[in-house]
Amino acid sequence: MNSAAVSNIAVVVVTHESAATITMCLKKLRRATGLRRIVVVDNASTDTTCAIVEKFLPEDPRISLVRNKENLGFAAACNQGASALSQPWLVFLNPDAYVEPDSLSRLRDSAIEHAGAGLIGVDLVDEKGAVDRAARRFDLSLISLLKNNADLDLIYMGRDPDKKVQAVEACSGALMMMPATVFHHIGGFDHGYRLHVEDLDLCRRVRQAGYEVLVDNSVRVVHVRGASGLTKPVWVEWQKHRSLWRYFQKYEAAQTTDWMEPFIWLGLWLHFVWALLRIKLKPAASDGSF
Repeated sequence: MNSAAVSNIAVVVVTHESAATITMCLKKLRRATGLRRIVVVDNASTDTTCAIVEKFLPEDPRISLVRNKENLGFAAACNQGASALSQPWLVFLNPDAYVEPDSLSRLRDSAIEHAGAGLIGVDLVDEKGAVDRAARRFDLSLISLLKNNADLDLIYMGRDPDKKVQAVEACSGALMMMPATVFHHIGGFDHGYRLHVEDLDLCRRVRQAGYEVLVDNSVRVVHVRGASGLTKPVWVEWQKHRSLWRYFQKYEAAQTTDWMEPFIWLGLWLHFVWALLRIKLKPAASDGSF
């Protein structure tokens, strides 16, 4: 396949207070081969995010901007953006993730080569080249996390050096590509999640529908973690813990004895209190922890 000749990829970028990164994100994205559409869905930013995006509109007819009057949450905004697209390949890209010109076309071609692919992610690194372990994950278990002092090492999978394309249970929502047919078949993102865990939930439902979740280890993308969340760390932690409880109710509650559930709920929200204390002592630490 000549990737450059096939423009069948559409990208949804959800923004919220993303002025620090959206310029670079769109500059990089516009050079991507195979790209047909870019929909930016803004969740009620109060900074200059929308003004920055609007400057791109006259230059590139592929880009459109949707401005929400309130913050609908990441999952709902992704669904909103996807509903406006007709291309066969959907990409959900964080505004703090920077693709190379061939990143998306290579990812699409890898998915085509693996007939059972329902969702495919990439190898993520930060600006210094440090590996983002969230790119390859096992399914989350809230009970296991609480039993093990919220040790996220439990859900991180290593990179298999012998495989170009590696099967995983979940990948990071910083960049996800899916066949549009699969996305719509499973009902898109669960918009009950406002922030965090929605990517784990989506991956799990892709697998439950009989498809594979993959990571292309040869496609590397820079991800500047938490650029939006740093301005509202308490709100981010609140949404993270709400999402963890929702995930527990969907996937673990039915197998949990009734008397244990209140203790799990209490443990989760005691952890939230601890997270708030940690934010107060060291604000920058809030993004990378459970």
